[in-house]
Amino acid sequence: MMPLNQKILRFIKIIFFLIFAAEILKAQDNRIKVDGVSAVIGDYVILESDIDKTLVEMKSQGIPTVGVTRCQLLGKLMEDKLYAHHAVQDSLEISIDEIYSSVDQIIENFTQQLGSIDKVLEFYDKEDESSFRQEIFEINKVQKLSLLMQQKIVQDVEVTPEEVRIFFESIPKNELPVFGTELEISQIVIEPEVSDNERNRIINQLKVFREDVLERGSSFASKAILYSQDPGSRTSGGKYTLHRKRPRMVKEFRDEAFSLEEGEISQPFKTDFGWHILKVDKIRGQEVDIRHILLTPKIESNQLREAKGKLDTIRKRLIENEINFKDAALAYSDEKETKFNGGVLINPQTGDTRFELTNLDPILYSQIRNLNDGQISQPLIEEERSGLKKYKILKVSNRFDEHVADYSLDYSKIKSLALKEKQLNLIQKWMDEKIESTYVNVNKDSKICSFANNWIKK
Repeated sequence: MMPLNQKILRFIKIIFFLIFAAEILKAQDNRIKVDGVSAVIGDYVILESDIDKTLVEMKSQGIPTVGVTRCQLLGKLMEDKLYAHHAVQDSLEISIDEIYSSVDQIIENFTQQLGSIDKVLEFYDKEDESSFRQEIFEINKVQKLSLLMQQKIVQDVEVTPEEVRIFFESIPKNELPVFGTELEISQIVIEPEVSDNERNRIINQLKVFREDVLERGSSFASKAILYSQDPGSRTSGGKYTLHRKRPRMVKEFRDEAFSLEEGEISQPFKTDFGWHILKVDKIRGQEVDIRHILLTPKIESNQLREAKGKLDTIRKRLIENEINFKDAALAYSDEKETKFNGGVLINPQTGDTRFELTNLDPILYSQIRNLNDGQISQPLIEEERSGLKKYKILKVSNRFDEHVADYSLDYSKIKSLALKEKQLNLIQKWMDEKIESTYVNVNKDSKICSFANNWIKK
């Protein structure tokens, strides 16, 4: 709870701000629409221009804006500011370096789309790059704080089987969701053999990087920018934030990250993507900020041919029914995530084994679209973003046609819906309580809005 003297100081600051804003408005010609204050939420001020910026940003991203009102946009901005305000109050930490990296990426994407930074500034009607970067930084900072606060609210929410059953039975039969056609897809992956010389070269290179940082004071981030072959983190100095309860990396990577102390650097270790070294920057309860350097081995053409030949032989045995797909995956597949469950792919979005046909990854769809159920594809070469190459064969192992939700057949999806509803209810309860206890002031011109939340505190 905030001490009384801090509350008084904040109240005085707000009063001075409102008096100052009122004087500015009073000094303008009444016929001119000025960039006035639409609302104040805690420590955050929302200007009329913020609503305009949100509308422009939606249009630039191709988001439909037909029927979207200024009142709705203001309501969404107030929600974001409320989350951000309480994220600061709860001392939720964000990585400033990560936000700056996001800004760099956004500017780079804009520049690629429009041709030059000058064209970007002209398109967004900005005077200079520095102020444009700062504006993007502030937007990203609020969005990050808002997301962290929402994650904190729901991080411990779970649903029991009984709650799932009650949720499903509460849905009127004529309102039950319809699930589209879904596929279960299995694969067997063969990775080319890496020569001992190449393996040793990579491991020794990573050891040199490690010694440079520990013994000669080199920057780990600079090493990652210069040498890492992970395109997802190279520009940010190899940085990722991991959470114990929200896995986002392969098991070997997570195990290494959560076994180290702050400032410690791992020895070289292997994952399916190549060899890594990993440094822990900061530990914050369940979260850990890490940096890593990834090096992938160079594969010779003869090694690729050998991998394909091995997969050709496995495919021939499968077609001739010498071995079934499940046993072949267990015996021969090099992909640890799937070999122990018959080669069946896990949908990263849902956590189960089904892929909705209309939402299938375009690359995966192109690989299986001409396969009949049970048919096995020709060996396909796949190249990771890091440059690592491997061969695989695919099979549509099961198909679920479009159907009305069934409790037994679709339990995992129904559970996800029940969890989502419980999370939304908790977030709404949190918002109702925080709106009541937080300083909120809505401009008189905006009080005509019919907000979804009780911002006017009627």
